[in-house]
Amino acid sequence: MLEFGRSPRMANKESTIAPKLTESEQDLLAYMAHGYILETNSLGANPILRGVKDDTVLRPADANASTVKALEQRGLIRPSKGRDPLTIAWRLNSAKRR
Repeated sequence: MLEFGRSPRMANKESTIAPKLTESEQDLLAYMAHGYILETNSLGANPILRGVKDDTVLRPADANASTVKALEQRGLIRPSKGRDPLTIAWRLNSAKRR
């Protein structure tokens, strides 16, 4: 559906620039914006959210390795050194923070 005053060309350009995020991707980004760090194993599987201040651990039920990979490919998160040698900590990209 097109908005009034917009050309179809502009609508197509906007849809390729800002892809729609799934609910699990939105949830992960929301937690990360509120002080949680996403951690995975070295293969990107078994994601958990760890609180920075109180070290609480949340295990998102609907997130998996492909969710993490999609966020990385879109440039929304970046890998960093984790707590353990075989752990990757994912942080929000500083350019994408809100």
